[in-house]
Amino acid sequence: MFECERVEAGQAPYSPMVLRNYDWIVLGFSNRFLWRCPTTKLCRLYDRNVSDCHLDVGVGTGYFLDKAKWPVAKPSITLLDLNPNCLATASRCIRRFAPQEVLADALAPLPPLGTFRSVGLCYLLHCLPGVMAEKVIVFDHLSPLLAPGARIFGATIVQGGAPRSRSAQALMNLYNSKGFFSNAGDTVEDLHAALRKRFRDVEVTITGTVALFEARAN
Repeated sequence: MFECERVEAGQAPYSPMVLRNYDWIVLGFSNRFLWRCPTTKLCRLYDRNVSDCHLDVGVGTGYFLDKAKWPVAKPSITLLDLNPNCLATASRCIRRFAPQEVLADALAPLPPLGTFRSVGLCYLLHCLPGVMAEKVIVFDHLSPLLAPGARIFGATIVQGGAPRSRSAQALMNLYNSKGFFSNAGDTVEDLHAALRKRFRDVEVTITGTVALFEARAN
């Protein structure tokens, strides 16, 4: 079981002030110049995978949900996050869809929320404490919520096997020292193995320091 302090550290930076600037700092600057994964590529990840009944875990500002090309005019969207600031910000961003909000820790068993045909986890795993083998317990907690054949997808910043500049490495080292990131040992291989163990049609690709993954529930 993860210590509360380590879990809290990963979501602690997301204050209302930080969230007001998150999109241009992270999605604008960091994605392009440090992580070397254009935000447009993450948008396309959402476009390929979202459904009419979607659960988003680790919601950030709601940017990707706002920009996504939904297959229906009024999708059912549920937001799940441990940080109430993120929930409030993302909910406002997509208020036209009247999303449901769930304050919960994905590292713990989740309440019964129904079933979903798509689940997104964008930039969540690298914020969770522990090594990859420990943090992928979130997939086990989400599995009961997946309809047969549902899409599960996301992106996470990794270190092992991912090329990175000195600036990117320095920032990751800083974030890891403060507990904002816990990805010092995260590898693409471990992520791929965890997904293949639980799902089918698994695809993991690397762009810069970011591993983008897509899979389908059994």
